[in-house]
Amino acid sequence: MKREDFFLEWSKLHGDAEVKGIVKGWLSISFAVCSFISKLKVTPNGLSYLSLLLAAGFIIFIDTNWAIALLVLSLAADGLDGTLAIITERVSNWGAALDAVADRIVEAIWAVGLYSLGAPLELVALAWLAAFVQEYMRARAGGLGFHNIGVVTAAERPIRASMVFIVLVARAVELDLSFGISVFWAVLQTFSAITVFFTLRQLLRQSQR
Repeated sequence: MKREDFFLEWSKLHGDAEVKGIVKGWLSISFAVCSFISKLKVTPNGLSYLSLLLAAGFIIFIDTNWAIALLVLSLAADGLDGTLAIITERVSNWGAALDAVADRIVEAIWAVGLYSLGAPLELVALAWLAAFVQEYMRARAGGLGFHNIGVVTAAERPIRASMVFIVLVARAVELDLSFGISVFWAVLQTFSAITVFFTLRQLLRQSQR
């Protein structure tokens, strides 16, 4: 499969979302990596399970700097499973369901990790809830037949992981950014959830005309 064909298929599977900017950069890297690992007989679902195991390792080793590597590897495994499914033509309903469930579990683990790093529970809970609602709205829209809610917000999964990553790296150099980052994430995530809400609201209203 050529890279351009992969972009088209990815966009189709993500509500006709535009492939540009950071998204295009990540997908280009993802395509290159998956083109290699597809030759190793690694399966997309295998990467989803690996992401969960690495996330579990992240929370177990949250008090050490190993948590940084485990966080990055977990996000990478999760980000690559969809790409691998497209490249190997193994896209399936079960794979999509597994990926979605794994995503929500991993994000809950990230939230617990951020709280363990000293962030206020209320802010962490707000950020996590806003992220959960954002993804639920997208999933519900798909269930209603609206697969073109392809808005890319300012707080997608890589950004959520980056919030925890920054706090971990700061701790490694004896800085505590847990409060400031949790405030920023909560505000940014709430704004992103509202963006998806109004996009979905507009789609639903147009469908009733």
